[in-house]
Amino acid sequence: MNPKRILVVGAGHVGLYAALRLSRKLSRRQAEVTVVDPQSHMTYQPFLPEAAAGNISPRHSVVPLRRALRRCTLLSGEVTRIEHARRVATVQPLVGPPRQIGYDHVVVAPGSVSRTLPIPGLREYAVGFKTIGEAIYLRNHVLEQLDVAATTDDPATRKRALTFVFVGGGYAGIEALAEMEDMARDALRYYPELAPDDMHWVLVEATQRILPEVDPDMGAYTVQQLLKRRLDIRLGTLLESCVEGDVRLSDGDAFAADTIVWTAGVKPHPMLAATDLPRDAKGRITCLPTLQVVAPDGSIVDGAWSAGDCAAVPDLTAAQPGALCSPSAQHAVRQAARLADNIRAVLRDRAPTAYRHRHVGSVASLGLHKGVAQVYRIKLTGILAWFMHRTYHMSRIPSLNRKIRVIVDWTLALFLKREVVPLGGLHQPREPFTEASKAP
Repeated sequence: MNPKRILVVGAGHVGLYAALRLSRKLSRRQAEVTVVDPQSHMTYQPFLPEAAAGNISPRHSVVPLRRALRRCTLLSGEVTRIEHARRVATVQPLVGPPRQIGYDHVVVAPGSVSRTLPIPGLREYAVGFKTIGEAIYLRNHVLEQLDVAATTDDPATRKRALTFVFVGGGYAGIEALAEMEDMARDALRYYPELAPDDMHWVLVEATQRILPEVDPDMGAYTVQQLLKRRLDIRLGTLLESCVEGDVRLSDGDAFAADTIVWTAGVKPHPMLAATDLPRDAKGRITCLPTLQVVAPDGSIVDGAWSAGDCAAVPDLTAAQPGALCSPSAQHAVRQAARLADNIRAVLRDRAPTAYRHRHVGSVASLGLHKGVAQVYRIKLTGILAWFMHRTYHMSRIPSLNRKIRVIVDWTLALFLKREVVPLGGLHQPREPFTEASKAP
């Protein structure tokens, strides 16, 4: 019997964990697992704020695919089209002409991209916070802004350089804001020209609360802690414009800022539009609780599976009928395991099992030794919540190799001062050579 061909599109939380489990549970005679992703690594996104703040090395927040998925076939490229009616996917390699890959089962998990709005100046002057490249850039940029402010004698230039705007009050925005402010405040010990009150950190959130994943009292506590650090929290406020860094808010305020970070939600990967798989009104692939793709008439699309940010998966544990699983790493990791087990069951002519997950809780870091956590009915704040945040995510990052490296980073940070060296030249590595090569 020929082995079944399983194609995994995307190597994020769903793709990596599903491929890893499939390769461990199925022999090569049973299945051939092929993974396609333009990156050679999976980014463990909950560690992006700590990587940006310098608490862990950026390299330790990513998992090398070829090390983790040794029993899979890895293709570095992007799936540009899926024709499930023919069981064929078109792959554009990093270099060279496109190629077609046939499959028996496909796991569609390209994840999500930043959900942006048509705000003037946003595309040109803001940066997202979903990739390791964006995290490294933000770290270097913030530290460079301290250098700019410390060097200039122009008050307007200094004020602009030291104004940092974060849009979005979910986990990504709150953790990024809190960690970066904590890092910058720590770095000021080396800038006698600057004082903490010179910095202006602004959070812009369209709703009346932050951290919607936790109870309102925990969100209120977080706001109180950020206000104690003199952060500027704007709830019920929209970013209306940021052309050339001139920020204009819906509350009527306006100011200049050289740092604008957009963390206001995600949307399904645009690649899904180039498939013949059914999608809902928001562009997500429609799924059954078994993570099988389902057509509008309720029939199962044989051989097609999806999960994570790009999938509309019913939440069987929710009190409201018709509720869907939220686009979180917690769901993605658990859905990946269930999806892999269900593919294995189908290959063995067994019935798949519905994904059902009781929400354990949420943890968030607010900087070094600061955090909030809500696990079951237990609510923690401060250093205990921060420790729980680190413990949970250390246990979830794939591979023993990465766990050890992260623990070593944290241990060294207990005895050594935080590195606050900006390496902005990383973002334009050819610029010095180009300048030197100009004709005299």
